[in-house]
Amino acid sequence: MSYAQQSPPPMGSGSRTGTTTIRRSFEFGKTHVVRPKGKHQATIVWLHGLGDNGLSSSQLLESLRLPNIKWICPTAPIRPVKILGGFPCTAWFDMGDVSSSSENGGNGRDDDWEGLDASASHIANLLSTEPPNVKVGIGGFSMGGAVALYSATCYAISTYSNGIPYPLSNLNALLALSSWLPTRNKNNNNINTHRASSFPIFMAHGIADDVVLYKYGHQSAHSLFSAGFRYITFKSYEGIGHYTIPREMEELANWLASSLGLEG
Repeated sequence: MSYAQQSPPPMGSGSRTGTTTIRRSFEFGKTHVVRPKGKHQATIVWLHGLGDNGLSSSQLLESLRLPNIKWICPTAPIRPVKILGGFPCTAWFDMGDVSSSSENGGNGRDDDWEGLDASASHIANLLSTEPPNVKVGIGGFSMGGAVALYSATCYAISTYSNGIPYPLSNLNALLALSSWLPTRNKNNNNINTHRASSFPIFMAHGIADDVVLYKYGHQSAHSLFSAGFRYITFKSYEGIGHYTIPREMEELANWLASSLGLEG
């Protein structure tokens, strides 16, 4: 599936006509689905990390003891990534140093908002066709978790960063492992505090993570809380790096079952 976004004409062109339209097209890869083994009560879109794909996510999630959840595992577009020196790989958005958007609250100037909006829109489209009686959520690891957390702000503000309305009004849960929040400070005053305060978020981070430093995950949780998100669970894992462990996934599964009220 592709997503094309139109950018506004260049500033200061001195012309009211004949402006140039710039379009970036994002071609998303294959989506893998893990079907529920029991009664379908919830659907979660899970987003992989930088350079990974939806298949590996589906294999991990299939082992969880959550028989009532349908997992949708899309694959990000292949694009050049600044942090890799322009090397192309699967990525939900282009990125440089994580600290540019996380440390001290960040300023958002270096974040690829067009790529973030495209990925968040793709996720919303995947969830838009789920039955109304099924609870829906978004989760992810590393860069995938960053898009999930960004989607939480879109949900609370009701728009993407470009001002286009965010279509989902029924998100029920969000999960982010070894991740960070892309900054969106300019719109924090527009957050629907009622929606944010009751929205459950699960975050987990290894203290020894040397890829996305632990402090960026912790700062992101603090930023979310300061913005009005009050229902945040943040788990720390001593000696764990940039990967998941069985205990972490078990705690994630228990949190999901409790937060969504899933049957056993």
